[in-house]
Amino acid sequence: MSHPKNVLWIMCDQLRYDYLGCTGHPTLKTPNIDAMARRGVRFSNAYVQSPICGPSRMSFYTGRYMRSHGSHWNGWPLRVGEPTLGDHLKKIGVRNVLVGKTHMTPDLEGLKILGIAPTSMIGVHVAECGFEPYERDDGLHPTGRPRPKYDAYLRERGYEAANPWEHWANSGAAADGAVQNGWLLVHADKAARVAEEDSETPYMTRRAMDFIADAEQDGRPWCLHLSYIKPHWPYIAPEPYASMYGPGDVLPAIRSEQEKQSANPVFAAYMDMRYSRNMSRDEAREKVIPTYMGLIKQIDDQMGVLMQFLEARGLIETTMIVFTSDHGDYLGDHWMGEKDLFHDQSAKIPLIVIDPSASADRTRGTVCDALVEAIDLAPTFIEYFGGKPPDHILEGRSLMPHLLGARPADWRKVVFSEYDYCMQDVRLKLDQPIEQCRLFMVFDGRWKYVHASGFRSMLYDLLEDPQELIDRGDDPSCTDVIARLQSALFDWALHPKGHITTSTEEIAAYANRQLQVKGGILIGIWDEAELDSIRNKIGMKELST
Repeated sequence: MSHPKNVLWIMCDQLRYDYLGCTGHPTLKTPNIDAMARRGVRFSNAYVQSPICGPSRMSFYTGRYMRSHGSHWNGWPLRVGEPTLGDHLKKIGVRNVLVGKTHMTPDLEGLKILGIAPTSMIGVHVAECGFEPYERDDGLHPTGRPRPKYDAYLRERGYEAANPWEHWANSGAAADGAVQNGWLLVHADKAARVAEEDSETPYMTRRAMDFIADAEQDGRPWCLHLSYIKPHWPYIAPEPYASMYGPGDVLPAIRSEQEKQSANPVFAAYMDMRYSRNMSRDEAREKVIPTYMGLIKQIDDQMGVLMQFLEARGLIETTMIVFTSDHGDYLGDHWMGEKDLFHDQSAKIPLIVIDPSASADRTRGTVCDALVEAIDLAPTFIEYFGGKPPDHILEGRSLMPHLLGARPADWRKVVFSEYDYCMQDVRLKLDQPIEQCRLFMVFDGRWKYVHASGFRSMLYDLLEDPQELIDRGDDPSCTDVIARLQSALFDWALHPKGHITTSTEEIAAYANRQLQVKGGILIGIWDEAELDSIRNKIGMKELST
């Protein structure tokens, strides 16, 4: 049976680039993900456009920088009318389907103004960021929020509770049977109360396989976004993964006392956040990191299940497979928890792309060190399906040349990432105006420059200081480097792709083909002789006033 081209786009949440076997972790074994890397290209310099879930994902899903799509924080709606990958794929007959998390918040006010019901076909398309939601589950379901389908599944399996997601899948148990809240870091070393096969990661894998089986009856090509919540907090894993790793597997923290003593005020404020203070404690790291590793190992095992499923259905040879993450996790490095700044632990992501076509055979198992941005996936998918990426809208660039063994001479020289901390306590600590809570990263492969509005810059030399422990933002010898990267940032900031309603071809044709004159708009012409001259020049037989 022949199959159309498809894309399986797998995203983990909060997975660090260096917590895989193929990226060098010494004790975490990920044979299935490593096998994926051997079948495709692993990009070793891939960066997100914002190191936090919502804005990062909106950049993935639109192919545009945060400054362009306008969704700066978790829960900030993506405005109605912002083009998405789903819009571009729909034009070429490809379904864009979701299983798992997007962190998308619909622009209900915008829908209301346009008279579009959120439950209508168009309303769902817009509200779900251009995805057809086979099963959406953003993976964070404390009591009081809308309940996911996963709750019903758990109840069917006998897990009774007012909130089975929290009380079974994301809580442990004390020796006396008392429930221990998995949100609390102190309980990260406990096993989740749910059986492994009923936990979130295998459940979502099965839901993805359900869609793939159903899609065979439909026949249309698809892009399936399988978006796992883990290894994102709550940091708690079911057995056997809860016991696979221990304190002996915890790598030494990457940090120095000098970082604290000479910290940029914004960095210092983040080091003082509750999650950073707690995750900087060895006790917390020894509880959280083994569980984080167990959750990754569970994902790796599910990759094995998923790849076997694709192979059994004859889909391996026609399906592009992408494995990545929406950002990383500090895990106590740099005295930080969470993922808020731009050290590689946070802003750099794993990225493996498998192009099944024979023309990509020459690059299988290779590592590409080109500077890559998360926004590059949208144009890559469009090109893989045979479409033309709309370059007046998309700010990323297709990775297809790299997958086929080419390295474009004009490939980007720097990558950018942004962060807006106006919603956080850091704004209050720093007494910053809301509109100035902005951070911008520029990285050229060696030097990482961070512009912090209202404060001095940060600068790291990853050649001489690969662990990013020495901030050289006020080093006089780095003045030229800072000026060069500031210039790159300035040029980028001034030239967003704003022509989203008019294609580059239309713009070029207007002047190149003198469409204004051909349309009868004869501005500033002196007399009939000049009009005849223009007519002859542009090849028009007749121009009348």
